[in-house]
Amino acid sequence: MAPIPRRSLLKAAAVAGAAAQFSWALGSKDAQAAPRAEAADAEPVTLDWLEEGGLGAAPGSTVGVPWPKGAYEKDQAFALKDADGKEVPVQSWPIGYWPDGSLKWTAHAVGPGAGAGKLTLAAGSPAAPEKKVTVDKSGGTITVSTGVITAKIGKSGSTLVKSVTRGSTEIAKNGRLVLLRQPEIEDGDQGTEKYERFESAISKVEVEQEGPVRGVVRVDGKHRRGDRSWLPFSIRLYFYAGADSFRMVHTITFDGTQEPGKASGDFIRGLGVRFTVPMRDASYDRHIRIGGDGTGLLREAVKGITGLRRDPGAAVQAAQFAGNKLPDPSTWDQRVTTRLQYIPEWGDYTLSQLSADGFGVRKRTKKGHGWIPAGGGRRASGFGYVGGASGGLSFGLRDFWEKFPAQLDIRDAHTDEAEVTIWLWSPEAQPMDLRFYHDGMGQDTFPEQLEGLNITYEDYEPEFGTPYGIARTSELLFWANESTPAPEKLAEQVEAVRTLPQLAAPPKHLVKAKVFGGLFSEPDRSTTAKAKIEDHLDFLFTYYKDQVEMRRWYGFWDYGDIMHSYDPVRHQWRYDVGGYAWDNSELSPDLWLWFAYLRSGRADIFRFAEAMTRHTGEVDVYHLGKWAGLGTRHGVQHYADSAKQQRIANTTYRRYYYFLTADERVGDLMHANVDSDETFLVLDPIRKIRTEPYTPDRNALSVGFGTDWSGLVSAWLTEWERKGPKWEKAKARVLSTMETIAAQPNGFVQGTGLYDLDTGKFAVAEKPAVSVSHLSAVFGLNELCAELIDLVDMPKFNEAYFDYCRYFNATKAEQAARYGTNFGSLLLFQGHSRLDAYAAVQTGDEKLAKRAWDKFYNSDGYKESAPWTTEKVSGPVTLVPGSEANWVYTNDTALYGLAAIENLALLGDKMP
Repeated sequence: MAPIPRRSLLKAAAVAGAAAQFSWALGSKDAQAAPRAEAADAEPVTLDWLEEGGLGAAPGSTVGVPWPKGAYEKDQAFALKDADGKEVPVQSWPIGYWPDGSLKWTAHAVGPGAGAGKLTLAAGSPAAPEKKVTVDKSGGTITVSTGVITAKIGKSGSTLVKSVTRGSTEIAKNGRLVLLRQPEIEDGDQGTEKYERFESAISKVEVEQEGPVRGVVRVDGKHRRGDRSWLPFSIRLYFYAGADSFRMVHTITFDGTQEPGKASGDFIRGLGVRFTVPMRDASYDRHIRIGGDGTGLLREAVKGITGLRRDPGAAVQAAQFAGNKLPDPSTWDQRVTTRLQYIPEWGDYTLSQLSADGFGVRKRTKKGHGWIPAGGGRRASGFGYVGGASGGLSFGLRDFWEKFPAQLDIRDAHTDEAEVTIWLWSPEAQPMDLRFYHDGMGQDTFPEQLEGLNITYEDYEPEFGTPYGIARTSELLFWANESTPAPEKLAEQVEAVRTLPQLAAPPKHLVKAKVFGGLFSEPDRSTTAKAKIEDHLDFLFTYYKDQVEMRRWYGFWDYGDIMHSYDPVRHQWRYDVGGYAWDNSELSPDLWLWFAYLRSGRADIFRFAEAMTRHTGEVDVYHLGKWAGLGTRHGVQHYADSAKQQRIANTTYRRYYYFLTADERVGDLMHANVDSDETFLVLDPIRKIRTEPYTPDRNALSVGFGTDWSGLVSAWLTEWERKGPKWEKAKARVLSTMETIAAQPNGFVQGTGLYDLDTGKFAVAEKPAVSVSHLSAVFGLNELCAELIDLVDMPKFNEAYFDYCRYFNATKAEQAARYGTNFGSLLLFQGHSRLDAYAAVQTGDEKLAKRAWDKFYNSDGYKESAPWTTEKVSGPVTLVPGSEANWVYTNDTALYGLAAIENLALLGDKMP
């Protein structure tokens, strides 16, 4: 493709023409008419499970697989085989496209037949499952069958899952959501306020997939009591061919009122999912299973016949403990049979996990009677079962203790219908208190707030520390068992709840496909220098993984995030010091973790990054209200800081998990950001330092080319790649902003431009300016530009970005010689060494390649002379024993990690 004439680039009006010129890109309508690159080598891909054991008892797994440019057309079918060459049923669909319209990413779903070993994916016709997923949308319900179980899903009312049957046996029914709201909250011993019960109210139901291997149904609504509806929910139910179970992904978005200093508001007392379970068997054939530590289980019957004064017989006792149907009581020792009516029936059980370090189990015969303790432990699996010899329901909540306070309730198991509630927020915990944590301490004006920023690093502003619009996603599993499962089967179900099995493509294939800008390579210890860096990367990840445990970075709203800065005097992370506390994606630890996984394939890194993606995409970002589409800067509470910015809502941080798993919820988050440029109308990002009067003009909004634009364009690019509902608008925005940044007198160095919401263009400035921040490129700009440059043929944009890369780490004299003035005082040179490396490879600049390693080794950040070790700490120095590396800070960690990974991939052969 010929370069765009320079005169076109100097006129913003020419963007429409440029968009037409680039209309072939990323799966556009006229892709077939465009020149097609020669098909890449598309060898079969060997998929493996992240952890040993394969699918186990989980209903199924879905994996995203990338392909080199030109490898496969958009309608390519795929087949799957196991290690013995046996065909495995698979359902495939596209989730991303290359510029020539060929497949970039495909998703592949497998059910229980996938087994535990490696699988080979290749072009071909997929095998049909013996038992297919079918969906019937007629009538008042949506009926989904896996060939083993059938679920009827409500289209209206309060019941999400009307029934779950296995064969002709109804295993569960009346699946709904429950919410307990407490209008007031009291401290101390003043008693507990009354609370109100809300139930789910469905507003919309949509079938997203209909089989044959995977079916997905989405249910949206709010919690309702009387005339009030609030706390929106979005539920997805996943069904796989041949499975006896299904998965639920449950999201709530907080839209209540909680004001600092006030004891009245919307305080969540309990939040859960509830099912009714028919009980058909005799009470001695009804079984309770509660998961404890590891795969430990409390295994009891509603009416126990073990441990009695009289013995019914060893075989009978063993059968009850195993969960088998007992022989007719007439065959037992009659001293027991004739006295069965005197044995208590235990109908109610509760397991509550109110911290990350302790759970308790208790039981009672029925409502109105006293509880007795039934044991306890440290960290419960979040698993339970209630049922009998004729069938029962297993259920589990993922990350149960990590996202405490959680609880499992079984009620009325001695009656015809038991009730199961999986509490995502335990009603026995303190009510959910999301009020802002302090009163501002005299920071009433912008100058005073800036002074507060100068001491606590927190950007405070009244009414900005609000949780209104934040969200949280939880994952649950349910099994419809034809009888009480054997202990070994229960253990498999427990393990599936604790670690949902995940298929994965190997790092070698991810590297070969050149996705995500081609900025990573497999670990290489072939030289001493490379081995040292690999050791350092391993050290940093292990340290943070250990710190999560030592510092107890757990809890419903907190799990998945890490802390920003350390206080070596207190031997403690600065969890209570303004902007130094929760990290909220500051300087892109999300990217460091995902790149660390992409190159290594390590399961522990994947799970760490997965938890962070679930957290940062939900909790640190607003999904409702005037700030929807913006995220919150780092702070003591995830929503505390008044800086609401694109850089935290950045879609770049979600892309990796989505494309590796095809997760629909993360897909929702990315799609929701497509129109987030509208947020610039509601919040002035420089309001505290602006001196002139300001009224936002939708046709001339000041938008930065670094943190602002990278957050916007990542959403547009992703929508375009996915061919989402707004992909044509997104495509136009990508191209028009790229061209009008390139057309600025100083390109990226210009720093900001006046953005037109209606045209999606930056006005081209009349005069050159120099406005460079050390933050501009450290929120995914390099990673994003590497993808854009690979996808879009726009030489002037490339030149503009390469110039930015060349001159950020240049000397002030070099900067002044190029731009007429230097860039001022900058920071984060080590992290920016990856820009040197990228531009060096793209331009063939050997001097730049040398500088990349020089800045990596010899500038700010972590040096080879750092300790690269931890020291043990314990009481009375710290709250709990553990380790510390008081020289480690998350800003430096994220930048070192990304620079190391990208420099090795790009310039590993040019290390000094």
